[in-house]
Amino acid sequence: MAGLNKVILIGNLGRDPEIRYSQQGLAVVNFTLATSEQWTDKNTGERQEKTEWHRIVVFGKQAETCEKYLSKGKQVYIEGRLQTRSWEKDGQTHYTTEVVVSNFMFLGSRDGGGQSGSNGSGYQRGGYQNQPDSGGGGGYTPNRPGPNSDNFQGPVQPGMPDGHDQSIPDDDIPF
Repeated sequence: MAGLNKVILIGNLGRDPEIRYSQQGLAVVNFTLATSEQWTDKNTGERQEKTEWHRIVVFGKQAETCEKYLSKGKQVYIEGRLQTRSWEKDGQTHYTTEVVVSNFMFLGSRDGGGQSGSNGSGYQRGGYQNQPDSGGGGGYTPNRPGPNSDNFQGPVQPGMPDGHDQSIPDDDIPF
């Protein structure tokens, strides 16, 4: 039976992304991501909070995009897989587990803060999905409309220049 190794996180950067390049010229970015959960203690009624820190690694064009647009405190949606690696130092073996990013999306307002925009959605258009192509990078476009956004290209406005009303009736909307 095949396994599944998938991680989905929404959190805030704990530090600015650090970029470096491999000997082959591949960009690699590392940063930490904080995810928090809050609850009310049943015994005391006090608000409690716990923060988990995650090591994040991003490769290729995605790495360059992260380094350019992300900074400490920014909110981001991450999809990836867990990877554990080891290394030797002073005769001891050290281990670390990190999330290797496959997809990400910037969250928060367009002006850069971690807060949601004026529409209250909290999502910024853009983001990146790692889709295979000949260059292996995925074709990131900073202002590409996201899924389920208002990017329908058909004639949907009443009163088109040719005089015909070509609006879509509510019954024909597939959601």
